[in-house]
Amino acid sequence: MFDLLIHKLWFELLVVVVAGLLTGLEIKEYRVHNDAIKEIGSVRTFTFISLIGFIFYKIDFYLYLLGYAALVGHFLLFYVEKLKTAKNGMLLFLMATLVYSFGVLIAKFDIWFLIVVFISIIFIYNINRRFGHIYGAFDEQEIEMFSKLLLLSAVILPLLPQENISDLIPVSYFKVWLAVVVVSMFSYIGYILKRYIFKDKGYLIAGILGGIYSSTATTIVLAKKSTSGATPHIFASSIILATAFMYIRLLGITYAFNFSIAGVLMTPFIALTLISIMLAYMIYARAEADATDDNAQNEDKNPLELSTAFLFAALFIVMSVITHFVTQNYGNLGLNILSFIVGFTDIDPFVLSILSSKLDISVAGASSAIMIAVGSNNILKAFYAYIFAKNSAGKLSAFALLILGVLTMGMVLINYV
Repeated sequence: MFDLLIHKLWFELLVVVVAGLLTGLEIKEYRVHNDAIKEIGSVRTFTFISLIGFIFYKIDFYLYLLGYAALVGHFLLFYVEKLKTAKNGMLLFLMATLVYSFGVLIAKFDIWFLIVVFISIIFIYNINRRFGHIYGAFDEQEIEMFSKLLLLSAVILPLLPQENISDLIPVSYFKVWLAVVVVSMFSYIGYILKRYIFKDKGYLIAGILGGIYSSTATTIVLAKKSTSGATPHIFASSIILATAFMYIRLLGITYAFNFSIAGVLMTPFIALTLISIMLAYMIYARAEADATDDNAQNEDKNPLELSTAFLFAALFIVMSVITHFVTQNYGNLGLNILSFIVGFTDIDPFVLSILSSKLDISVAGASSAIMIAVGSNNILKAFYAYIFAKNSAGKLSAFALLILGVLTMGMVLINYV
């Protein structure tokens, strides 16, 4: 038992000394490559600090505190002299404090926690050097916009109630605000992709990502942004791509809930996806003719599109109220009429209600209802694209979405009626 204790003590001592040594080496390497002004110690100093902290803690905790007080006093005297040269950095003192705590960390929390702290020290010490070019790339507006997005999503959203607002308005404050967050998030993602990663092709990626969640919200965002863009064909093709991936999303949801309905929908949905991608490619191929070297024209002045987000939330409430009213008062007119109406709002809850067998209908009837809802939703998006864009991007995407809407519902007439 005593031998095991001695071996553990030697092992802890070795780890603490090595961690202190490596920290000192990192400080020395940074100074050599950056011509930094010499300060208190580096390799041997930080090795001794870690060793002293370990030994003092093992002897007596009060001795450990006394050693830290001596360390603080020493750095305080040095800091007073440092202020005389108009320098006030405290980085080395903070690092020395952490190194001095290595002995406590390995004794209290085992080796893994000491390693995590050591890695954190090295990473944070080099973060200014590694990411210095990023600081210059982002401006104050982008940081402010990101902070607003965090406020909308991480602070306000979790606090909102998830119960329906009223019997007349069958949506919760949470869902309404979620619509605001989603629109703002995809707007910001599209902005970041466009400016820093894919340049003028960033909105194509935003269209794909948006289609995976909400092609309707994505259509509104991209249509609004196209009014300030110099490449309307890129925005139009991005809007159509959002619809293409809507078909893929719905097919995936269908397979997750009902294989029979998914088998019926697979061929038409895959065909409509390919047609959508083909239309998007045909429009995008003309984007080169819109290209311009005037970067000012491409600058996005509103990364979050909050006004668009709130407008979408209002439309979401209105459409939910209308749908609720129709289903309560005219439900006997038939599932297909209902499918067409719900296509003008959020179709996912309707699709999920069909797939989870909440309605007593056949596989053919369920497939027909889903396709009618998707087709009418495409018509709604065509209207949004035309109204919000008010340019060639809106006209092109509206025309393509109308074609997709008619084709989707046309397949119902051909196959299921």
